[in-house]
Amino acid sequence: MPNTFHRVGNGSHPVLVLHGWFGDAHSFEPVEPWLSGHAFSYVFMDYRGYGGMRETHGAYTIDEIASDALTLADVLGFDSFSLIGHSMGGMAIERIAARVPERVRALVAIAPVPCGGISCDSTTRRLLEEAAERLDNRKIIIDRSTGGRLPPSWVNWKATYSATHSSKEAFAAYFHAWADTDFSDEIAGQHLVKVLVGEHDPTFNFGLMARTYLRRYPRATVDVLHNAGHYPMNETPLALAAAIESFLVDAATVSGFSSRSA
Repeated sequence: MPNTFHRVGNGSHPVLVLHGWFGDAHSFEPVEPWLSGHAFSYVFMDYRGYGGMRETHGAYTIDEIASDALTLADVLGFDSFSLIGHSMGGMAIERIAARVPERVRALVAIAPVPCGGISCDSTTRRLLEEAAERLDNRKIIIDRSTGGRLPPSWVNWKATYSATHSSKEAFAAYFHAWADTDFSDEIAGQHLVKVLVGEHDPTFNFGLMARTYLRRYPRATVDVLHNAGHYPMNETPLALAAAIESFLVDAATVSGFSSRSA
């Protein structure tokens, strides 16, 4: 059986959407009403240990996410598709594109963890490693990643949501998956890529993307979303929806894929 998912739209351009470390398949709900279901078929998938797959055990690796997403694409009959990935999901969509480059039309990476992982000091790493067991750590991480400017009630909601919609086992393991995985030597860089980062995100910002995506993908561009931090789907959903679809519409005309029913 494929991973749990939900679908928005029945357009001819399939798009697989992969969530971040603190999310699940419903992370993009604030954006969903504003997506074009006539042009696109958006499929939002849960990882093992998250959402509808919370009780499903796995290896909890980036490769496993990629394999599960490809299985789901096959079950749905998506011969080719575009990819959207947020944070940890940004690394996962790069993995998919590296494995089946001929099937991928375009990539939208939102505040993504690059394919080479990310390093941090020992104090920060301990904060991240212990977040599976400590709700306060999750709150600190979320608050810092959004610039310390959002209501405490929202930070608490986001942290609590992640704790109740993912297993501790999966959450802990996925930290090592996105922080310590490196497949940068496998990137051919032929795809169209749009990278979207928030102006208040202190880590996954324009500078990091310039050192990674812009060097690895000749056809990549980076846009900065104003008034957003690490979670633009929550902070600026309309701006995010517009940025995603304007890119995908343009990408469809130059990707070389013929229109297929989905």
